[in-house]
Amino acid sequence: MKKITIFTIALLTVCSVYSGAVSTGSYKVVHKISVEGNEKWDYLFSDDQAGRLYVSHGSQVQVIDEVSREAVGKITGLKGVHGIAIAPGWNKGFISSGKDSSVTIFDTNTLEVIKRVVVTGISPDAILFDAFSQKVFVCNGHSNNMTVIDAATNEIVSTIALTGNPEFSVTNGKGMIYINLESASSIAVINASTFEVVNVWPIAPGAEPTGLALDNETHRLFCACTNKLMMVVDAETGKVISGLPIGDKTDGAGFDPFLKCAYSSNGDETMTVVKEDDNDQYRVLENVKTQTGARTIAVNRGTHHLYLPAADFEPATDGHKGKMIPGTFVILEIAPE
Repeated sequence: MKKITIFTIALLTVCSVYSGAVSTGSYKVVHKISVEGNEKWDYLFSDDQAGRLYVSHGSQVQVIDEVSREAVGKITGLKGVHGIAIAPGWNKGFISSGKDSSVTIFDTNTLEVIKRVVVTGISPDAILFDAFSQKVFVCNGHSNNMTVIDAATNEIVSTIALTGNPEFSVTNGKGMIYINLESASSIAVINASTFEVVNVWPIAPGAEPTGLALDNETHRLFCACTNKLMMVVDAETGKVISGLPIGDKTDGAGFDPFLKCAYSSNGDETMTVVKEDDNDQYRVLENVKTQTGARTIAVNRGTHHLYLPAADFEPATDGHKGKMIPGTFVILEIAPE
């Protein structure tokens, strides 16, 4: 039997009064960017410096100009794209493909493929470039490890064993990488120089974490969990600070350091906004109405706009999700009013 703590009871009380009602407050969908193609999608990445949005889309990554909202190119010939990472100093991008367990490296200026690297694990998923170490960290979702690639040489330099399947990662830019371990309901901390796991922190009562974001100023991790909680964790000690109710079926998280807001993109057609106030206080600001499938998220920290991929689907039958309606794939652009 699991122990019931005072903290757990408090969280359950908060969740019991959470109505799930969608607020008409300070965030709203300002544009729907139509994107051609009818394939599945996963993560997307906003290159704040270049003003480009990289969108995973099955066998390709489409590149959208965030000002004109027009497609400016694509990288094709991929097999089950999951995530995109950009290394600005090297003019390189890195794409994880789950179906052939590879990372495709491309030139961000020409979008031409430079090299394909077969990773040291199975089904690479989320991917992260760490400017401190100049390395790319690849979450191998089906083998409980990470592959590390040198951004300069395009070569694999390490494989890091983990105690659960890595779902998403963030960097503090100072030598530490944080990874959600979904199956272990914990956060692993990796030294970006030695590639050693230095800590593993449980996040109970949060369970099965998916999205992860970080406030580097206050050293707070925001961990979106499958059991409809966003856990706030001290990035220096691993202490659980707070837990906030979020929407159902979450798969992504983001943070805006200027607005001091954390976001959870949810499969129940909502985006939860959590406000970080002074004195280590946190509150749900609102639940923004989104659209079916809008479970992953990218944040442009310059414009403060948020991007979530979505599509229309046929009605569910016999408990199975309906098929995607061709020609309906869009990127929801959400902005604070």
